Amino acid sequence: MREMKDSGIEWVGYIPCEWDVKPIRAVFEEVVEKNQRGDVRTALKFTYGDIVRKENFDADDDIYVANTILNYTIVEPGTIMLNGLNLNFDFGSQRIGLVKEKGVITSAYMAFKVKDAAYMLPEYATYLFKGYDGCKALHNMGGGVRKILNFSEFQRYYVLIPSKDEQVVIVSFLDRKCAEIDALTADVEKQIETLEQYKRSVITETVTKGLNPDAEMKDSGVFYLGPIKATWSISEIGYVCSKLSRNFEPGDTALICSNKGKVLVRDDNAVGLMVSDDNAMQGINKGDIAIHGMDTWHGAIAISDYDGKITRVVHVCDSSEDKRFITYYLQSLAYQGVYKLISNGVRGNTSDFRSWEKVKDIYIPLPSIEEQHEICDYLDYKCSGVESIISGKKALLDTLAEYKKSLIYEYVTGKKEVPLS
Repeated sequence: MREMKDSGIEWVGYIPCEWDVKPIRAVFEEVVEKNQRGDVRTALKFTYGDIVRKENFDADDDIYVANTILNYTIVEPGTIMLNGLNLNFDFGSQRIGLVKEKGVITSAYMAFKVKDAAYMLPEYATYLFKGYDGCKALHNMGGGVRKILNFSEFQRYYVLIPSKDEQVVIVSFLDRKCAEIDALTADVEKQIETLEQYKRSVITETVTKGLNPDAEMKDSGVFYLGPIKATWSISEIGYVCSKLSRNFEPGDTALICSNKGKVLVRDDNAVGLMVSDDNAMQGINKGDIAIHGMDTWHGAIAISDYDGKITRVVHVCDSSEDKRFITYYLQSLAYQGVYKLISNGVRGNTSDFRSWEKVKDIYIPLPSIEEQHEICDYLDYKCSGVESIISGKKALLDTLAEYKKSLIYEYVTGKKEVPLS
């Protein structure tokens, strides 16, 4: 076991005696050159800790894009990128990335490079800062409410420097181990997506066909509905739901209607997710239907399990029908992309149903109330079973992510030594 010494860095502790400790400003320099002449046309972006090409970014055909990239930072291979925004959010070591090809990237991110590659490998430095991020050291560097970090502040801190040979060994080892973890993660994510698609298909089929797959069908006459069970009628949301206008107290629990089809208690640390001013809020009770007027397309429709207050962008509704059936049906339209077809979205990746006049005109197939209960009991059972499996797989993803963060931290700080092969 090798001899250790105190690094003098609070979040690092002890390191191998032969390692150096240097201030960041002595080892790195900020990259600040802007694309003022527009010579560099390849735009880059952060994607889960990797720096990749930005799609649909054509500076030759789009004047706005051509002007925008003039303010982007030019980066070369080996440049390290750090997303220094909102450090109070845990991005799971994904706020650090290494540039692999020349391009331009938004100047909102911090770009810096090694002064002397013979002394510090950019690949090792990237892992080192991922280790810092994983142990939340970066979270304590930023200032202000949003915890923003810039290079002038960042350069005051310190880095660990093993020998060049050991850096090579560490990088090789972590490349291999992280690739194994990433492959396992991708496989679990694929399983979760398959389960989510299965749940969506069950909901979509059941709210139009019922529980009997051999039931006689008829044309609904609505292009986004298609065939429905022959014994069902067609109605509109405005006939089966009534929009509410509930009062609330300032101290009531703030809620959100999430894209996961749940009404959740709002995170106190959330920034910009919902208007906090009570003038923009309304009351909501347990059992009310919540229909998000802007995120409808993404399935932000749910029955509230809480009493509280919520933004007025959400339609709070009641119904004498089975509210579960209405919710399942409206979610199914999101799964099929219907809202984008029938709305005038104000952004490219949304749909605009802030007007109740638009929501109430949405057609809905309507079984008898008894059949609605049967359908919803079945869907509750099926969906809860699938969600339980998904929950277990998400827990596995969390375990893999924590293992990866721990692995990186332990080897870039010398707590563990790369085994000789």
